[in-house]
Amino acid sequence: MTTLADPVPGGRPGDLDRVASLTAELAARGVRGIVLAYVDTAGVTRVKTVPTARLEAAVSWGVGMSPVFDTFLADDSVVTTDVLGSPDGDLRLYPDLDRLTVLAAQPGWAWAPVDRITQEGARHPGCARTFLRRTVTEAAERYGLDFRAAIEVEWALGLGSAPAGEFAPAVSGPAYGAIRQIELSDFTADLLTACTEQDVDVHQIHPEYAAGQFEISVAALDPVAAADLSVLIRQTIRAVARRHGLRVSFAPAVSADGVGNGGHLHLSCRRAGVNLHAGGPGRYGMTAEAESFAAGVLARLPALTAVTAPSPASYLRLRPSQWAGVFTAWGRETREAALRVVTGSAGRQDQEANMEIKPVDLAANPYLALGCVIAAGLDGLTAALPLPREITGDPARYGPEEAAALGVRRLPVTLSQAVEEFRADQVLRAALGPVLADAVTAVRLGEAAAVEGLDDARVAAAYRWRY
Repeated sequence: MTTLADPVPGGRPGDLDRVASLTAELAARGVRGIVLAYVDTAGVTRVKTVPTARLEAAVSWGVGMSPVFDTFLADDSVVTTDVLGSPDGDLRLYPDLDRLTVLAAQPGWAWAPVDRITQEGARHPGCARTFLRRTVTEAAERYGLDFRAAIEVEWALGLGSAPAGEFAPAVSGPAYGAIRQIELSDFTADLLTACTEQDVDVHQIHPEYAAGQFEISVAALDPVAAADLSVLIRQTIRAVARRHGLRVSFAPAVSADGVGNGGHLHLSCRRAGVNLHAGGPGRYGMTAEAESFAAGVLARLPALTAVTAPSPASYLRLRPSQWAGVFTAWGRETREAALRVVTGSAGRQDQEANMEIKPVDLAANPYLALGCVIAAGLDGLTAALPLPREITGDPARYGPEEAAALGVRRLPVTLSQAVEEFRADQVLRAALGPVLADAVTAVRLGEAAAVEGLDDARVAAAYRWRY
């Protein structure tokens, strides 16, 4: 379970009843400090840490941190909006005790995601985790819907001995090949052990396509927990890799060419425990609501890319015919479509059916990405949007007339184009609220300006070790 209640000065209801015994348990397990983590608008995980003995104070009154980080860029420079980016003010970070995890690969440490509120006790309008919690809560109250979500994590493993800033693949062998699994079997076994100790339900871990690339996929959870887990898994991968003398990049493009790292979102809508993507009268068992939800996501994908593909390096990855999903199209198990309908195996459709959104990478703030995708889907559901014709094969093969007839449109090819789409999308901006929507715009424009004039190789290098 995930705590859905907003933090309040003095502590969430029930937290103070738990914290004393929890602190004693952590101390008995040798935990000396707590990592308090959140993801900023640029997609970088920021942290503060407190001694375990200070957990009660953190739960009661939060830990201070400046709101300026809402407009940090990936290189730690700062842009501004009308209300964010100044050195003034303070926020309070409140840990979610339901998600607190002892870190198996970092002895002496535990980890918890945080929600951020103002010193006066109000929701901070720039807090992405609060935005996702609010979106999920409103979907339940207004539509009777809940969701199951999972985020795939792809990463490139480099040798820690490589020259500073450079990437040297830590493994050889073909894509998905046994050679890679054997060469890094100690690393992956230790990663699986750490995940088990942290109660992470891993479904798969395997070598991927690009040089030194691996992927891990996990069980679906409620959206807030799924976003939390994506952050936790990356923390764990880094820690295990460091023990093996390896370096990790989650950047969308580790090099200027080839296939980059994705962070595909899987999402299904449910009502009273029933999966709306299975057992219905629509295509491939979808209900009418599931089809309209998918249509809403598909319709807003050009604007969504400003959230799901937020780095200049993202657009080195979003290229046709590389399974990145760069066209507004959907299809059953079609990995070139931006929205892939996954029906699941015979006999398990009610559990496994979902939709996969492919133009997503791990530079994205997972709370923003999931919240905006859900908002887009709910808008489609409200309007009873029809889901267009599906496509098969690679949509890059369509000529202009055929693509237009099918509603197949190329997604933005630069971050600046994505921002233009986002600025014009009133549904996403309204869902985020003006403070967070303006922060997204300012940060994306700042990132675009930071790499102006750089060639692809230098763009990839600029973001290689930032995520």
